[in-house]
Amino acid sequence: MLNLGIHFFIMLKNKLKEYFSFTKKERIGVITLIVLIIVIFVLPYFFSSPKNKNNKQQFEQFKNEMAQLKTEKKDSNAFVKKDDDYKNNYPEPTRKKEEDLKGELFYFDPNTLAAADWKRLGLREKAIHTIQNYLSKGGKFRKPEDLEKIYGVRENEYLRLKPYVKIENQYSHNKEEKPEADSKKYFPERTSKVFTAIDINDVDTSKLISLPGIGSKLANRIVSFREKLGGFYAVEQIGEIYNLPDSTFQKIKPYLKIDNSKIKKININTADANTLKLHPYIKWNLANAIVQYRAQHGNYKSVDDLKQIAIITPEIFQKISYYLEN
Repeated sequence: MLNLGIHFFIMLKNKLKEYFSFTKKERIGVITLIVLIIVIFVLPYFFSSPKNKNNKQQFEQFKNEMAQLKTEKKDSNAFVKKDDDYKNNYPEPTRKKEEDLKGELFYFDPNTLAAADWKRLGLREKAIHTIQNYLSKGGKFRKPEDLEKIYGVRENEYLRLKPYVKIENQYSHNKEEKPEADSKKYFPERTSKVFTAIDINDVDTSKLISLPGIGSKLANRIVSFREKLGGFYAVEQIGEIYNLPDSTFQKIKPYLKIDNSKIKKININTADANTLKLHPYIKWNLANAIVQYRAQHGNYKSVDDLKQIAIITPEIFQKISYYLEN
């Protein structure tokens, strides 16, 4: 038993020796690898950049800069306090503002007031000149509100002077006196454009452009759509125009009228599918169905016979019936 244990120990020793033994080449390789590892770790210390060498110096510089920033922040209040001195030495650019003259308030008659007194009231030179020019051409102030209509008199100036306007009776009650023609430019009349109703089946682009919100492009589209259809049968068809806003259509609708007796119609007993499909409301499948039904059942006795075609719904028939005849 003892011999067996000794024998096992000797075998184990030989196995371990065999396992951990190295050849000459292997030993050289291991040594080389160890040397390379040492060199890799040591080299950075010999070839370190100036930046790394000066890390401590840079850190000290950073601390000094931070201290300087804190000092500048504390001194900023002192800079604000000296703002008045800064403005005196470096005045900010100022926008040119219109004079806001207050002037002296007193009761006055605008028909007899001299230019110097207008100036006392605080009115600007341009407005005073307009008033003098108006009066020199026969214009008259008949009520305080007339002052607001003078070109150049601002609303705030009018509201300030209105309570002090006292017009003599000869101007305010003389109804027979007619204002001079020149006064029209001082009291322009506000007129609204009047639109007359137009027949959309007999109108050119120039008349369409006169309608509110209709430019040359929309006018040309309306005329082009009308030609393709063969005419409009209802004013509501204008709402189908490409890129015509509904708000614009609602504006022009009251000024549109229609004479649908001028509509051009297509004969469903003689027209071929190619002719029918040219109409905006008739697609190829519908045109082909109309022709095929005619070929199978003979000529149409009336337009109502189209209702027998399965793909023609009541809505489609309503749209196309105005443009077809037998």
